[in-house]
Amino acid sequence: MSKTNTPQAASSPVNDIEFFSLEKARFIIKDGSGLDIAYAYEDLVFSEHGIFIFQFDAKNANIFYCWFNKDCVENDRISLLNSLIKSAVLNKIEVIYKGKYEMIQKEDEQISVNFINA
Repeated sequence: MSKTNTPQAASSPVNDIEFFSLEKARFIIKDGSGLDIAYAYEDLVFSEHGIFIFQFDAKNANIFYCWFNKDCVENDRISLLNSLIKSAVLNKIEVIYKGKYEMIQKEDEQISVNFINA
């Protein structure tokens, strides 16, 4: 999988290893949407059915950026985002809406994720 148009995370020294709390993301996704995690790759966590993606913030473990599939119906997106934010606040996490994304299958069977800022 490759990412395109991804917001750049802050660069860190070579010896620093970034650990992201997949369990926090899993809990908020399940609690806020009823969905499970379908896939995690680097700093991205994909919800079931590819409805939305959480992206970890490289500097702050208590911030998740949220990207919705470009095909998600607007009213559903707003309702789901509000539910995710509510669950996150109860767990001392901030969910920030960043925009939409689309997945594009390449000829070599790789999938590219294209982020579209809000």
